[in-house]
Amino acid sequence: MSTAGIPDPIAVLRDFVSRVAPYDPEPGAAPVGTVEVGSGGAVERVPLTPHLARALGAALAGYRDRADRGTCASCGGRRLDENLHCADCGRLHGVLGEVIAHQAERIRRQAPAEAADRTG
Repeated sequence: MSTAGIPDPIAVLRDFVSRVAPYDPEPGAAPVGTVEVGSGGAVERVPLTPHLARALGAALAGYRDRADRGTCASCGGRRLDENLHCADCGRLHGVLGEVIAHQAERIRRQAPAEAADRTG
């Protein structure tokens, strides 16, 4: 697996702390927890003040993966591709999915009538 383009987790954590720490109203507060990150043999352990813990929680809660396109209305799966096609059940979502579903329903309803015409 290539690591090109993958940021150093320790540098990311240090950068986050440096952007949040100046606004900590109680920088000397007792830590409420710690975060430990290891990368390439190095380990960084960061004590979390209440302010830093809230900021980290908000940052993680607000993160949305670029591949997250919601859930499938049919099966509840989370693997919708860029065309909103569910990899689990095959349903298409969005405008294209609605058009295809409508067309498929129209064809399904016509099929019995056409079959009756051929036999009758």
